[in-house]
Amino acid sequence: MQEKEIVNYTELADQRMIEIFKLATHEMPDAERLFSHVLNAQHIWAQRISGQKPLYGVWDIHPKSNFKNIAADNFKLIRAALENNALDKPIVYSNSHGVQYENRLDEILFHLFNHSTYHRGQVVTLLKKEGFTPPVTDYIMLKRDHLL
Repeated sequence: MQEKEIVNYTELADQRMIEIFKLATHEMPDAERLFSHVLNAQHIWAQRISGQKPLYGVWDIHPKSNFKNIAADNFKLIRAALENNALDKPIVYSNSHGVQYENRLDEILFHLFNHSTYHRGQVVTLLKKEGFTPPVTDYIMLKRDHLL
């Protein structure tokens, strides 16, 4: 699978989740907190790759009305990282505790996309508890529907 396809998949899956949040007429603090975390992690990793200081903390909570714009900014940064760097490029970064690490870009991206999928699954569980039918975000189903 090409890197661009996993970026497109993750973006589409996130957009489908954001659509559910837009439909919600009541607050869902647990789901909103967890999806904010997904967006924050994407932002933090994209900023680390570009050597910039993240604007958000790992557990900052965003209003659901901001999810769409944050996601769009994140994917712009992620795509720029892919276009401007080789996948085997070493990235030196510090975690939220200031400890320095080094990983290749492809390792970081694998983590970022896997992390997003993991937490989207948790958000789906929370949305079901709130009475929502979760959106289809399975890669193979989106691929079969020619959305990827």
